[in-house]
Amino acid sequence: MQGARVAKFDIDDILNELGIDPSSADATKAVGSKKPKPAQGDGGVGSDAKGATPAGGRRESDRHIPLGLNTLSFEEAEGPTIIAPTPAPTQEPTPATAPTAAPNASAAASPARTDDSAERSGPPGTAAAPAAPAANGGRSSSMALSTIYQPEQIDGVSRGQDLGEALLAAEAITAQQLTAAQQVVRQSPGRRLATVLVEQGADEAKVQKVVAAIAGLPFEQIDLAKGLDGGFDGALLQRLGADFARKHMVLPLRTDGARVVLGVVRPDDVFLLDEIKQRLGVPAVKIVIVTGFELRGALEIVGDKNSAPTEDVGKILAQVQESDVQVEKRADQEVDLEKEAGESPVIKYVNLVIQNAVKEGASDIHIEPSDKKLTVRFRIDGELYSMMEPPASMSAAIASRLKIMGNLDISERRLPQDGRIRCIVGGRKLDLRLSTLPTQYGEKAVMRILDTRSINVKLEDLGFDENTMENWKNQVNKPHGIVLVTGPTGSGKTTTLYSSLCTLDKTSMNISTVEDPIEYHLDGITQCQTHDKIGMSFAKALKALLRQDPDVIMLGEIRDQETALIAVQAALTGHLVLSTLHTNDAPSSITRLVNIGMEPFLVGAAVNGVLAQRLVRKICSNCKTEREPSEEMKEFLALQGYDATRIFMGKGCDRCRNTGYSGRVGLYELLVVDDQLRDIIARNPNVAELRRLCAERGMVTLRQDGLKKASLGRTSVEEVLRATEAAA
Repeated sequence: MQGARVAKFDIDDILNELGIDPSSADATKAVGSKKPKPAQGDGGVGSDAKGATPAGGRRESDRHIPLGLNTLSFEEAEGPTIIAPTPAPTQEPTPATAPTAAPNASAAASPARTDDSAERSGPPGTAAAPAAPAANGGRSSSMALSTIYQPEQIDGVSRGQDLGEALLAAEAITAQQLTAAQQVVRQSPGRRLATVLVEQGADEAKVQKVVAAIAGLPFEQIDLAKGLDGGFDGALLQRLGADFARKHMVLPLRTDGARVVLGVVRPDDVFLLDEIKQRLGVPAVKIVIVTGFELRGALEIVGDKNSAPTEDVGKILAQVQESDVQVEKRADQEVDLEKEAGESPVIKYVNLVIQNAVKEGASDIHIEPSDKKLTVRFRIDGELYSMMEPPASMSAAIASRLKIMGNLDISERRLPQDGRIRCIVGGRKLDLRLSTLPTQYGEKAVMRILDTRSINVKLEDLGFDENTMENWKNQVNKPHGIVLVTGPTGSGKTTTLYSSLCTLDKTSMNISTVEDPIEYHLDGITQCQTHDKIGMSFAKALKALLRQDPDVIMLGEIRDQETALIAVQAALTGHLVLSTLHTNDAPSSITRLVNIGMEPFLVGAAVNGVLAQRLVRKICSNCKTEREPSEEMKEFLALQGYDATRIFMGKGCDRCRNTGYSGRVGLYELLVVDDQLRDIIARNPNVAELRRLCAERGMVTLRQDGLKKASLGRTSVEEVLRATEAAA
C-alpha cells in the first residue's frame, strides 16, 4: 500500500495547486472513488526480486509528479485518469511509462511554475492518480482548470524573449534608454536590466508588464487606495514580516483557495518561495508581478497603520538610564581607509573609471554616493549619463583613493577639498581637477578632465562663421581695451580665450594670465593662480601683473568692483585685457559692469567687444537624416526667415550611443563697440533697450546663429531652442 499513499500525497498537492480543498466534495468527484492498485515493482509487498513491472503496473518513480514542468495535460483513458506531464519547450521531455491515452482525450494547460522542485516527493517521472470516469470527473477538472491564468499577449513579445528586445518591441523604452542601461549592467555585475531602466526614468508599469509576459506570469497593480481593505492582505503580511517583505520585495495580496497570491518584483528568485511558504504556513503560492513603487507604497501604508500613538516623552525618559545603551563604534569609522584605498581592487576600479571616461570622451566624472548604491556618471557632450554602479561599500575607499592621487588629506571628511591629479592614460597626459564634497551618505567626488588636446584647437575649428571670425580676430589683435567672453559655466569660454591667446605672437609680447584655477598650461605664457585664503585675489594679482610690463593680460573672471576698476584702468593705460563674465547675452555684459559699480562712461570707453557663446550638440554624421518639420515648426522657421521645407536630425546609432548627437559646436553672438555705441552706453540704457539697439545695428544673436547652423545640418532646431531659450 506504500505506492497508494505516495499517489494520494501527489493528488493532494495538485489539488492544492488548483485551489481545491482535498477534503471537499468537488475534490472527491474530481479524483474518483476508485482506489489505486499497488504496484508490483516498488519494493513493497508482492514485488519480485528483479523489480519487473507487470502489465498495468507502474514503477514508483512514475508516480511522482514533476512540479517544475511548465504545463500539465489531463488525458482521459479507460480506468483511472492519467496526469501526464508535458515538458516545457526549453526542457527535454521526461520519458513516461503511462498507458497511452484514448484518441478523444481532453487537454488543458496550467500556469508556469516558479517554485520548480520545491515540493517534489521523488525523482521526476509520470504519476498515475485515480479518478472518476469522464462523465463525473471531467466537469470538475475543467472547472478547476478554467481558473488557470493565461498570460496576456503583448504584440512583439513572446515567452523567453530577450528583455531588451521585448521592451523595444512593446515600445516601453527607447533605444537610447536601452543602450545607457546596458552600459551600466555591463560595468556593474549583479545589476538587473529592469531595475536600471526604472532608475533611469523608464515607466516601471510598462517594464514589469513585459517582464511578466516573458515569464508567462500575470501582472497586477496594487490598489493602494483600498490599502488593507482589499488592496493586500495585512494578516498575511504580518505573518510574513514587513522587514522580510521589504528586503525581498514581496507582498501577499490575497488568498485563492488553498493558495496565497504573492506579488513579487523579481520572478526569478525560485529558492525564496520555500521560505515564504514556511513563514505563511501554506502549501502553495501563486506568483503575480507587481511594480516596486506600489509594493513600497503598500509597505509604507502598513508602517503608518502600525505607528505608535504619541506618548509623553517625559515619562519615557524617566524610565531610561544612561547606562542602558552602550555606544558602539560604526564599522566604517574603524576601517583603515588609507590601507583600503591602496588595495588592488580599489586602485583598479578607479583606474577603470578614468580610462572609460577618457575613452567615451567625457569632460567630467561624477561619483555620487547614496543610501544603498554608488553611482558613477560621465558628462558627455554636455549631458550626464549613468555608466557604472559599484557597491555602496566601496564609496569611502574610492574617495580615499582619489584623495591620495590628488595629495589631499584623507582623514578630513567633513570639509570640501580641491586637488589636482596628473596622470597618463593611453599615452595622453591628462590633468584631473578634483573636488570633494561631504554629503549625507559620504563624500561626493567630481573630476574635470583637462585634456591638452582639447585646448590645442584652432580658432577656425570652434564654429565661427566667416564674418564673426574676422571681427573677433580684429578685437583680439587690438593694442588695448577690454574684450569679454560671456556665457554660463561649461559653455567653452576658457577654450575660446586660450585659442585666441595662441594666435598672438608670444615671442614678441609679454602675455600673462590670472586664473582660478589654472586649467591648462600654455608654453610661453606666464600663468598665475589666485589663493583667496592668503589674500591673493584677482585684484591683487592684477595689480602685481601691471608692474611686470605686460602687453596682454587674461583675467579668469571679473567678479567684483575692485577687479573691474583695475581692469578698466589697465585697458585705458595701453594694455589689452581679456576676461569672462557670467551673463546670458552680450548686451547684458555692459549693464553687468555698470551694476557692480563701474561708471557707464568708463565702461563705454574701455570695452572694445563682447562675445557671448553657447555649446550645442552636433548631429551625428553617421546617422544624420532629413525629415519633414511639423506645421508648428514650419511656421516658427518661416517667421525667423529660414527654409522650412526640411530639417535635419540624427536617428541614433552605436557611434553616438543612440542619441543622434556626437560632439559639440559653438553658437556665437559678437557685440562690437564703436564710437556711436560708446555714446549710447554712456547714457546708461537698460538692458532691453541696449539689446534692441544692438540688433538694429546688425548684431547676430545666439538664436539666429544657431538656426543658421541648424539649416546647414550641423545641429538640430531642438538643440538651438534648448540652448538659446534664455538668450533669445
